[in-house]
This record gives sequence, C-alpha cells and structure tokens, in this order.
Amino acid sequence: MSFRDLRNFTEMMRALGYPRLISMENFRTPNFTLVAEILIWLVKRYEPQMDIPSDVDTETDRIFFIKAVAQFMATKAHIKVNTKRLYQADGYAVKEMLKITSVLYSAMKTKEMASGDKVEEDNSKFKFDLGSKIADLKAARQLASEITSKGASLYDLLGKEVDLREMRTAAISRPLEINETEKALRAAIKEVLESVDKTKDMLNNVSSDETSLESKMEKKKQELERNQKRLQTLQSVRPAFMDEYEKIEEDLQKQYETYVEKFRNLSFLEQQLEDYHRLEQERFEETENTLRMMQHKLREEERRLMRSGAKDEDSDMDIPEDEGSDSDMEDRRPSKPRPTRNGPMTGRGGARLVGNMQGGDSEEVSKGVTMTMTSAEHFIKSLLFRNSNHSLHIK
Repeated sequence: MSFRDLRNFTEMMRALGYPRLISMENFRTPNFTLVAEILIWLVKRYEPQMDIPSDVDTETDRIFFIKAVAQFMATKAHIKVNTKRLYQADGYAVKEMLKITSVLYSAMKTKEMASGDKVEEDNSKFKFDLGSKIADLKAARQLASEITSKGASLYDLLGKEVDLREMRTAAISRPLEINETEKALRAAIKEVLESVDKTKDMLNNVSSDETSLESKMEKKKQELERNQKRLQTLQSVRPAFMDEYEKIEEDLQKQYETYVEKFRNLSFLEQQLEDYHRLEQERFEETENTLRMMQHKLREEERRLMRSGAKDEDSDMDIPEDEGSDSDMEDRRPSKPRPTRNGPMTGRGGARLVGNMQGGDSEEVSKGVTMTMTSAEHFIKSLLFRNSNHSLHIK
C-alpha cells in the first residue's frame, strides 16, 4: 500500500458519493467493519438489485461475505480481487477495493464527458466555424493535385504497356543459357569474396588502430601522472615572495585601520564644525535682531523728542498779550531757566542730550537731537560692520 493509492481511493469514493467520510488513518489498523460497509456500497452501486449477506460477526460469515463479493466482481464486472488482502482489512485491502472504485469512477467520467459532448453538439448545430475548416480545405486541395498528377503518370505508363508487354514476354520466353548463368554466378561470388576481403582488412585495421590507441592512452596516462606529481610538488613548495606578501598584507591591514580611525575623526570634526557654524549663525541673527530693536527704539525716541520740541515752540508762540506796558510784560514773562539736568541718554555712543521741559531754544534742542541720532546711527553701523567681518572670518 502506498500513500498515493490511499489518497486516490478516498478521492474517488468522495466523487462517487459515498455518504461517510473516509480518512487516511482508518486503514492503519485492520478495520473489517468499514471494509465490509464499503464493499456492500460498491456492489449496490454496481448492481442495485444484488443481495449480499451483510453478517460479518463471525469468522465464517466474514469468509462467506468476502467470497461472495469476489465472485460477484469476477462474474459481473470481470474484476479479479485478492480475497486474502480483502480479509486483512488494512491498507492492502484498499489496493484491491481501488480496482472496483477506479472502474466506477471511469464510467462516471465517461458519462459526464458524453453528456458534455452532447451539449456541445447541440450548441454547435446553429454555429458554423469557418476557421476550423481551413485546414481541411488545404488538405483537400493537396490531395486533388496529387490525384491529378498520379492519374497523368498512370496514363503515360498505360500508354507504354503495349511495348513493355512485348519486351516482357520476349524476356520470359527466351531460354536461359548455362554459360551466361555460370558467368553471372561467378561474378557475384567474386564480388562477395572481395567484400569479405575488404571486411577482413578493415577488421585487421581495427585491431591495429586499437593497439595504437591503447599505446596513446598509456602515454597520456603517464603524462597525466607526471603532471600530477609536478602539481603536488608545486603545491608543497612555498613561494619565495610569500613572506613579503604576508608582511605587506599586515601593513595594509594596519594602514586600513589607521585610515578608518582618521576618517571617523574627520567626520566627527566636520560635524562639530557644522554645529559651531550653526550656533554662530544663530548668534549673529540674534545680534542683528537686537540691533534692529535698538534702532527702532532710537527712532521712536527721536520722534518723541521732535514732537516734544514742536509742542514747546507752539506754546512759546501762543503767549497771550496784555494791555499793560512792556515792562509789565517783561516782569510777567518768566525768566529762562538753566538746564537742570545734563546726563547721558540711552545709547552706546556716549552722546549727551541737553534740553529742558519748557519752551524756548528749539533750534538748540533740534540740533542736539540731530547730533544724538547721527552718533547712534554711526554706532549701529560700526557694530553691523564688525559682526559681518566676524561671520566672514568664521566661514
């Protein structure tokens, strides 16, 4: 029993419609009940009217059942089964039951194919495929041309039959001469003897060729042995430059390790340099932003001072006039105060703004503000120039 037979048997039984699921493990050990059930189902499938005793309790009943099944298959289906293997009820019984199932399975397949062909014929009644007839048409044309050529040659030969008949009858009616027959036989014998001599010469040449080939083979074998010995000696001898080669290889390994270490250090330093440049760029941008803010503050301060100076001038111009004398007006006009505070304003240029909180001397105030702004702008430009030179030096 093989695994393939067991698999085929289970698949065929499933295809035939056996109601019970058959596993490949059912026949590992003898299972006569299952074998008897399968045999009864197969017999009923082959001949529904057949009545076979299904009692398999005792040994005699089993023997009678196996004999009945084997006799039925031999007489009705012409299938010869081995009763001993069927009685074993194991994997060898599967091989015998496979004979019956294969016959039923092939019959089922033939019926399915016949029904399919019938359906195809019914469908093809109303169809005409010209492509399938092209090959037949070519074959018919070729046969027609061959028939015409053969007919023409046959006609020509039949036209020569009158002359050929006379020559044939004359050759047959002519009596045979013993001398000519003897000469022909001697010539034939001579040709056969010559061919025999040639064959013997060829055989002798074959033997000589064989000896020459054997001598050549011996020479080649000796040459092969010499070459193998030479190869062994060359393999055993150490080359003269091998020590130098190993030394250079060790130096190369050391140089490679040094190269790898330097390459790693160089990569690390390049990364550090990039980080440093990035930090310097960020600092430079922060410095520029700070200077822009300072410039903006200075401009705002300039505008504020300009507004305060303009307001003081307007207040000096809008003093009310009294009907009194000029001396009274001079007495009433407050005296010009001295600058109470002289101190540096916000800024790094060190410039000083001098002014008061009251009107008067607007020209001096405007000049002081202008000087302060000019010095602040010079200071900012110098800082920007220094930072730009520093960034260029870094790059």
